[in-house]
Amino acid sequence: MTNKKHWKVGELAKRTGLTVRTLHHYDEIGLVSPSRYSESGHRLYTEEDLSRLQQIMSLKQLGLPLGEIKELIGNPDFNPAEVIRIQLERLDEQIRMQEDLRRRLEQLHLLIRTRQDVDAEQFIQIIEVMRTMDTNQYFTPEQLEKLKKQAEMLGPDRIRAVENEWPELIAKVRAELDKGTPPDSPVVVELAKRWKELVNMFSGGDPEITKAAEQMYKENSDRALQSGIDGALYKYISEAMSHI
Repeated sequence: MTNKKHWKVGELAKRTGLTVRTLHHYDEIGLVSPSRYSESGHRLYTEEDLSRLQQIMSLKQLGLPLGEIKELIGNPDFNPAEVIRIQLERLDEQIRMQEDLRRRLEQLHLLIRTRQDVDAEQFIQIIEVMRTMDTNQYFTPEQLEKLKKQAEMLGPDRIRAVENEWPELIAKVRAELDKGTPPDSPVVVELAKRWKELVNMFSGGDPEITKAAEQMYKENSDRALQSGIDGALYKYISEAMSHI
C-alpha cells in the first residue's frame, strides 16, 4: 500500500485504468482538475481530487451524463454517501440476479450431465433472467422503478394494445422508406409523431430513459432486428422526428 499523496496525470491513469485522454477531458470541462503543482511545475492530483474522481465514476456508473454529474457534485447539498448507498443497492440487485442465474444454470448443468430430461420452461426462465440482466446494464434502478410504475399506470390491456400496434407502425415506416418517401413528407412525419407517442408511453416522457433504451438497442442489434428495426429504418424515423 502506498503512502503517496500526489499523482501526476500519467501515474493516476496507470493506477486507475483511466486513460490520460479521459483525465484531460474531465479537466477541460471542469469536472476534476489537478489542484497542486510540483516544484518542477507539473500539475498534481491530490487525495481530495481522487475523492472527487471516485464520485464522478460512481455517478457515471449509475448512468448519469457528465453534464448532470458536474451540476450535481457542484451543488453544496451534494451528499457523496447517498451516491455510494444507491450504488451499493444497484450492486446488491446485480449480485442477487447473478446468484439466481448461477443457481438455475447449476440445476440445468446437473440435468444435462446426468442425461435427464430438461423442461422447456427451465430454458425459458434462464433466458428471461439473462435478458433482464442485460436490460439492467442500461437503466438505473430509479429508471427501472419508473418504468415499472409507468407499466402499472398503463395497465395490461393498454400495454397489449401498444405492443400490437408497434409491428404495424414499423411496417408502415418501412414501406415509406422502401418507396423512397422523403423523411420530411407529411405522411412520414405523421408516422413519426405516432412513433414518438408510443415511445413516450413506454418512457413516461423521460428523455434519459429514451436515451438509455436507444443505447441498449444500438448495442444489441439482435433485439432491434427482431422488431424489424435496422440501422437504415432507425435513421429514417429519427430524421422524420426532427421535423415534428
